[in-house]
Amino acid sequence: MSSKTVVITGASRGIGLSFAKLYQAKGYYVYAVCRSASTELATLGVNVIEQVDVTKDEDISKLASALEKVSIDLLINNAGILSDEQLGSIDKDSIRRQFETNALAPLAVTEALMNNFSENAKLALITSRMGSVEDNTSGGRYGYRMSKAALNIAGMSLSHDLKPRGVAVAILHPGLVGTEMIGGYGDITPEQAAERLAQRIEDLNLENSGTFWHSNGQVLPW
Repeated sequence: MSSKTVVITGASRGIGLSFAKLYQAKGYYVYAVCRSASTELATLGVNVIEQVDVTKDEDISKLASALEKVSIDLLINNAGILSDEQLGSIDKDSIRRQFETNALAPLAVTEALMNNFSENAKLALITSRMGSVEDNTSGGRYGYRMSKAALNIAGMSLSHDLKPRGVAVAILHPGLVGTEMIGGYGDITPEQAAERLAQRIEDLNLENSGTFWHSNGQVLPW
């Protein structure tokens, strides 16, 4: 069993909750970060840090204070939102909210916690292949696509900037997962997604840091 520490954002449900369960079973010390804990998370027996909205600077500062003396072996920036904007009815406020949550928040959380990283720590960014320019064959979803593309480039920059600290970065697409965020339909369950993503994280090192992976192991186009 491991005695490593993992910090997971967006941990109250979906893939984040599945990550919390999985890493708890692996013997990690789990810090589950969320705005409000679900009943399932609250009864899991992990360290829950509630009332953290990752888009708010004061909440990120509160998170950093709560983890001040914690050495982090793995940080999983999982929190995200999905809205749908189509050409002809673009909602800029909706797009801004997705940028704040999907792109800016993971960068801000990482920056706030980077001095907590242990030797050979790992950073995982849960993104989407919808942030791929080459893979966009259907259009639409402007805010989600744009925000995930922004997260992808942030992940690449982080892979370079954190390399001297010995921190490897994975940019991860979970697959089409049946979560509440997309209405419950999908090809795989949140539990299956977490298991596959954990394998990608296990395979992560400084040599392949900055890779954009599908959870099935496929390297995705930018």
